[in-house]
Amino acid sequence: MNTPSYADDAAQPEKLLRHVVCFKFKEDAKPADKQAVEKAFAALPSKIEQIADFEWGTNNSPEMLAQGYTHCFLVTFKSEADREAYLPHPAHKEFVELLMPHLDEAFVIDYWASK
Repeated sequence: MNTPSYADDAAQPEKLLRHVVCFKFKEDAKPADKQAVEKAFAALPSKIEQIADFEWGTNNSPEMLAQGYTHCFLVTFKSEADREAYLPHPAHKEFVELLMPHLDEAFVIDYWASK
């Protein structure tokens, strides 16, 4: 019988919870409105300590399958508890209030990253 060692634990990659958020803006959303949303979302990691990592970008796929979604944000958490703290966090709620007048649709999917 093999007894696991701490070295075995160290070799295991850290599991990370990915929170993928994609936005389709209203047709009348101005570039300045979109930039304000981008800036506000990008500011959340400095306001919410449970965010382990953050990145975002705009669609540049040549496949023409984006269905009007232009922005993708990837928020990383180390646990479901961290995500649970993020969702009702006052800074997140404030961001959502800024976003809503400009948002047509959002697509959100969460997953545990595997390699």
